[in-house]
Amino acid sequence: MHIIKLSAIDSTNTYLKTLCAEMPVDDYTVVITENQTKGRGQMGSVWNSQSSKNLIFSVFKSLSCFEIQYPFYISMVASLAVVKALEGFDIPKLNVKWPNDILSENKKVCGILIENAIKQGRYASSIIGMGLNVNQTEFENLPKASSLKLITGKTFDLEELAHRIIKQLQTYFELLRQSKLEVLKEEYESYLFRKNKPSTFKNAEGFMFSGIIKSVSDTGMLQVALEDNLIKEFDLKTITLLY
Repeated sequence: MHIIKLSAIDSTNTYLKTLCAEMPVDDYTVVITENQTKGRGQMGSVWNSQSSKNLIFSVFKSLSCFEIQYPFYISMVASLAVVKALEGFDIPKLNVKWPNDILSENKKVCGILIENAIKQGRYASSIIGMGLNVNQTEFENLPKASSLKLITGKTFDLEELAHRIIKQLQTYFELLRQSKLEVLKEEYESYLFRKNKPSTFKNAEGFMFSGIIKSVSDTGMLQVALEDNLIKEFDLKTITLLY
């Protein structure tokens, strides 16, 4: 495992993508920064972090030995790696808010941004960016955000957290390499936030409706039971789960 430590960078994902374009990069090369000035989340959202308080890193994963038919399983792998690592630190009530936000006690503690590269029609590699709220204790105007320190009262070692997450990434990517898709999907869904509970959603037009999350598809669509137990699939751009 090759680790590149930076004091400040605009985005660890961007840095790692640029590095990959310039030279061969070893599997599980990690870029960690103390301060990320232009962090990005799903759907182009901005992710802000206090310097040196949180774990901000990206991992390069070669997919040359994989048969990736459904790229959403990479998201499952990343989500499970974080959850399992945090369980090892006794972080309570962990869930995955679809598609890959990590919650503890219903508050967001980690965001994941995955960018896949395709070469000659195959998934060649993946860059997995993670922003984990660790020792930060103030989140102005972010009522749904929290941190490991706020939740537990403890201060955490960022490097130890990173190593634990990367170790779990290696474990779950091995399952993916072996095409253990059912195992991954079952475990991912066991952590799915508000699964089998009546929930409120908002669609792209702003219309609110009720439904019950049942599962996710192989392609990453959220499968929701509506009235009369009709199951409808939604992708990330068309639905928002309201707490």
